[in-house]
Amino acid sequence: MERRTEPADRTKAIPLPELERLWRRDDIGVREKALWRLLYETAARASEARAINVEDLELDNKRVRVRSKGGDTDWLHFQTGSARLLPRLIGARTRGPLFLADRRPVPARAPATVDRCPETGRGRLSYRRAEALFREASGGWTLHQLRHSALTHLAEQNVSLPLLMAKSRHASLRSLQRYARPEAEAVAAMTAATHPARQRDLGPPT
Repeated sequence: MERRTEPADRTKAIPLPELERLWRRDDIGVREKALWRLLYETAARASEARAINVEDLELDNKRVRVRSKGGDTDWLHFQTGSARLLPRLIGARTRGPLFLADRRPVPARAPATVDRCPETGRGRLSYRRAEALFREASGGWTLHQLRHSALTHLAEQNVSLPLLMAKSRHASLRSLQRYARPEAEAVAAMTAATHPARQRDLGPPT
Protein backbone atom coordinates (compact mmCIF):
# COMPACT_ATOMS: atom_id res chain seq x y z
CA MET A 1 0.00 0.00 0.00
CA GLU A 2 1.15 3.51 -0.78
CA ARG A 3 2.13 5.48 2.29
CA ARG A 4 0.01 8.54 3.03
CA THR A 5 1.79 11.89 2.93
CA GLU A 6 2.11 13.46 6.37
CA PRO A 7 1.01 17.12 6.47
CA ALA A 8 3.69 19.65 7.37
CA ASP A 9 3.62 20.92 10.95
CA ARG A 10 2.72 24.60 10.64
CA THR A 11 3.83 25.37 14.19
CA LYS A 12 7.49 24.52 13.50
CA ALA A 13 10.33 26.18 11.68
CA ILE A 14 11.31 24.75 8.30
CA PRO A 15 14.63 22.89 8.61
CA LEU A 16 17.42 24.78 6.86
CA PRO A 17 18.39 21.79 4.64
CA GLU A 18 14.85 21.73 3.25
CA LEU A 19 15.04 25.44 2.44
CA GLU A 20 18.41 25.00 0.76
CA ARG A 21 16.94 22.24 -1.41
CA LEU A 22 14.18 24.63 -2.49
CA TRP A 23 16.72 27.33 -3.39
CA ARG A 24 18.58 24.84 -5.62
CA ARG A 25 15.62 23.42 -7.52
CA ASP A 26 15.72 24.06 -11.27
CA ASP A 27 11.96 23.66 -11.75
CA ILE A 28 11.14 26.77 -9.68
CA GLY A 29 11.04 30.18 -11.35
CA VAL A 30 12.98 33.30 -10.45
CA ARG A 31 9.91 35.09 -9.07
CA GLU A 32 9.19 32.38 -6.52
CA LYS A 33 12.81 31.93 -5.48
CA ALA A 34 13.26 35.68 -5.09
CA LEU A 35 10.11 36.00 -2.97
CA TRP A 36 10.93 33.05 -0.74
CA ARG A 37 14.55 34.07 -0.18
CA LEU A 38 13.57 37.67 0.49
CA LEU A 39 10.99 36.56 3.07
CA TYR A 40 13.54 34.35 4.79
CA GLU A 41 16.53 36.70 4.66
CA THR A 42 14.56 39.76 5.85
CA ALA A 43 12.16 37.89 8.18
CA ALA A 44 9.46 40.04 6.59
CA ARG A 45 5.74 39.39 6.76
CA ALA A 46 4.37 38.01 3.49
CA SER A 47 1.95 40.94 3.15
CA GLU A 48 4.87 43.39 3.44
CA ALA A 49 6.94 41.62 0.80
CA ARG A 50 4.03 41.36 -1.61
CA ALA A 51 3.50 45.15 -1.36
CA ILE A 52 7.11 46.01 -2.29
CA ASN A 53 7.63 48.14 -5.41
CA VAL A 54 10.74 48.17 -7.56
CA GLU A 55 11.56 51.70 -6.42
CA ASP A 56 11.61 50.53 -2.76
CA LEU A 57 14.76 48.49 -3.36
CA GLU A 58 18.34 49.58 -2.75
CA LEU A 59 20.24 46.70 -4.30
CA ASP A 60 23.69 48.15 -3.67
CA ASN A 61 22.92 48.44 0.05
CA LYS A 62 21.00 45.13 0.15
CA ARG A 63 17.97 46.67 1.77
CA VAL A 64 14.31 47.33 0.96
CA ARG A 65 11.76 49.80 2.30
CA VAL A 66 8.45 48.36 3.56
CA ARG A 67 5.34 49.61 5.29
CA SER A 68 4.95 47.78 8.61
CA LYS A 69 1.75 46.68 10.38
CA GLY A 70 1.56 49.91 12.36
CA GLY A 71 1.98 52.06 9.25
CA ASP A 72 5.61 52.95 9.91
CA THR A 73 8.26 52.77 7.20
CA ASP A 74 11.02 50.26 7.92
CA TRP A 75 14.20 49.22 6.13
CA LEU A 76 14.72 45.47 5.90
CA HIS A 77 18.12 44.01 5.09
CA PHE A 78 18.69 40.99 2.85
CA GLN A 79 21.64 38.83 1.88
CA THR A 80 23.51 37.72 -1.23
CA GLY A 81 20.92 35.11 -2.23
CA SER A 82 18.22 37.75 -2.73
CA ALA A 83 20.70 40.26 -4.14
CA ARG A 84 21.54 37.85 -6.97
CA LEU A 85 17.93 36.98 -7.81
CA LEU A 86 16.26 40.40 -7.65
CA PRO A 87 18.01 41.98 -10.69
CA ARG A 88 16.96 38.96 -12.76
CA LEU A 89 13.38 39.39 -11.57
CA ILE A 90 13.28 43.14 -12.22
CA GLY A 91 14.95 43.19 -15.63
CA ALA A 92 14.57 46.62 -17.22
CA ARG A 93 11.67 47.72 -15.01
CA THR A 94 12.18 50.86 -12.94
CA ARG A 95 8.88 51.15 -11.04
CA GLY A 96 5.70 49.34 -10.12
CA PRO A 97 5.07 46.13 -8.16
CA LEU A 98 8.15 43.98 -7.59
CA PHE A 99 6.30 40.66 -7.70
CA LEU A 100 3.97 40.47 -10.70
CA ALA A 101 1.16 38.11 -11.67
CA ASP A 102 1.77 35.65 -14.49
CA ARG A 103 -0.51 37.36 -17.02
CA ARG A 104 -2.17 40.69 -17.68
CA PRO A 105 -5.63 40.97 -16.09
CA VAL A 106 -8.78 41.03 -18.18
CA PRO A 107 -10.35 44.52 -18.42
CA ALA A 108 -13.25 43.57 -16.15
CA ARG A 109 -10.85 42.64 -13.35
CA ALA A 110 -8.21 45.31 -13.78
CA PRO A 111 -6.37 46.02 -10.49
CA ALA A 112 -6.00 49.46 -8.96
CA THR A 113 -3.31 51.64 -10.48
CA VAL A 114 -1.06 51.16 -7.45
CA ASP A 115 -1.17 47.39 -8.03
CA ARG A 116 -0.47 47.46 -11.76
CA CYS A 117 2.94 47.65 -13.41
CA PRO A 118 2.98 50.72 -15.70
CA GLU A 119 5.56 49.07 -17.95
CA THR A 120 4.11 45.59 -18.44
CA GLY A 121 0.43 46.04 -17.60
CA ARG A 122 0.53 43.06 -15.24
CA GLY A 123 -0.93 43.23 -11.75
CA ARG A 124 0.67 42.59 -8.40
CA LEU A 125 1.04 38.93 -7.42
CA SER A 126 -1.85 37.92 -5.16
CA TYR A 127 -1.26 36.48 -1.71
CA ARG A 128 -3.45 33.48 -2.52
CA ARG A 129 -1.41 32.60 -5.60
CA ALA A 130 1.92 33.11 -3.83
CA GLU A 131 0.82 30.94 -0.90
CA ALA A 132 -0.48 28.17 -3.16
CA LEU A 133 2.78 28.01 -5.12
CA PHE A 134 4.87 27.77 -1.95
CA ARG A 135 2.64 25.10 -0.41
CA GLU A 136 2.86 23.02 -3.57
CA ALA A 137 6.64 23.30 -3.89
CA SER A 138 7.41 22.79 -0.19
CA GLY A 139 4.98 20.01 0.61
CA GLY A 140 2.59 22.08 2.73
CA TRP A 141 4.66 24.76 4.44
CA THR A 142 3.25 28.31 4.54
CA LEU A 143 4.80 31.64 3.58
CA HIS A 144 4.52 32.79 7.20
CA GLN A 145 6.78 29.91 8.22
CA LEU A 146 9.64 31.50 6.29
CA ARG A 147 9.57 34.40 8.78
CA HIS A 148 9.20 31.95 11.67
CA SER A 149 12.12 29.88 10.35
CA ALA A 150 14.40 32.88 9.91
CA LEU A 151 13.93 33.97 13.53
CA THR A 152 14.27 30.42 14.88
CA HIS A 153 17.49 29.81 12.96
CA LEU A 154 18.95 33.11 14.17
CA ALA A 155 18.06 32.19 17.76
CA GLU A 156 19.81 28.85 17.29
CA GLN A 157 22.92 30.81 16.25
CA ASN A 158 22.81 32.64 19.61
CA VAL A 159 21.84 35.99 18.11
CA SER A 160 20.97 38.31 21.01
CA LEU A 161 17.36 39.12 21.83
CA PRO A 162 17.75 42.87 21.10
CA LEU A 163 19.00 42.04 17.60
CA LEU A 164 16.23 39.48 17.09
CA MET A 165 13.65 42.09 18.08
CA ALA A 166 15.20 44.59 15.69
CA LYS A 167 15.14 42.00 12.90
CA SER A 168 11.57 40.87 13.55
CA ARG A 169 10.27 44.32 14.53
CA HIS A 170 8.14 42.83 17.30
CA ALA A 171 7.00 45.35 19.86
CA SER A 172 7.31 42.95 22.80
CA LEU A 173 9.52 40.06 23.84
CA ARG A 174 6.44 37.90 24.42
CA SER A 175 5.45 38.23 20.77
CA LEU A 176 8.94 37.32 19.62
CA GLN A 177 9.14 34.24 21.85
CA ARG A 178 6.38 32.55 19.85
CA TYR A 179 8.73 32.45 16.86
CA ALA A 180 12.29 32.36 18.17
CA ARG A 181 12.13 28.88 19.66
CA PRO A 182 15.16 26.70 18.91
CA GLU A 183 14.30 23.19 17.73
CA ALA A 184 15.08 20.03 19.71
CA GLU A 185 18.18 19.29 17.63
CA ALA A 186 19.69 22.67 18.51
CA VAL A 187 18.95 22.17 22.19
CA ALA A 188 20.55 18.71 22.07
CA ALA A 189 23.67 20.09 20.38
CA MET A 190 23.94 22.87 22.96
CA THR A 191 23.54 20.36 25.80
CA ALA A 192 26.32 18.17 24.42
CA ALA A 193 28.62 21.12 23.76
CA THR A 194 28.27 22.44 27.32
CA HIS A 195 28.66 19.11 29.14
CA PRO A 196 31.26 19.47 31.96
CA ALA A 197 33.26 16.47 30.72
CA ARG A 198 33.58 18.09 27.29
CA GLN A 199 34.78 21.31 28.88
CA ARG A 200 37.47 19.39 30.83
CA ASP A 201 38.60 17.61 27.65
CA LEU A 202 39.03 20.96 25.94
CA GLY A 203 41.36 22.09 28.70
CA PRO A 204 41.79 25.60 30.10
CA PRO A 205 41.41 28.55 27.75
CA THR A 206 44.65 29.88 26.23
